[in-house]
Amino acid sequence: MLTACASGEGGSFSYSGDRDNAVQPFPANYRVELLAFLRTYLNNPVGVHDAVMAEPVQRTVGGRQRYVSCLRFSAQDTDGSYREPRERAVVYVDGRLDHIVDKAADVCAGAVYAPFPELEKLTR
Repeated sequence: MLTACASGEGGSFSYSGDRDNAVQPFPANYRVELLAFLRTYLNNPVGVHDAVMAEPVQRTVGGRQRYVSCLRFSAQDTDGSYREPRERAVVYVDGRLDHIVDKAADVCAGAVYAPFPELEKLTR
């Protein structure tokens, strides 16, 4: 299971479990938390291309209101080639990054993306 998470090929996983909080605080440090997470989540965080991100907005995820930030980028494969950019949903619980949903087309429908240059500058 950890291999799937590290490779970015798995579904999703959660750090905090399934808490049901009616009012969720805005994730104030979402960019810093996301960059720190991606540094370990990606097999090779160096050389990411076409990185864009949408600001966190409240969406329904798993039947609950959560802040979600949509993210799209192209990561470098182990052979040096690049995959097509993939969309992911970053879900926040209690104002903190909780989990990433790899197949996020439904959750990210209508997201308004802006460049995310900090992701393209990641180092190991």
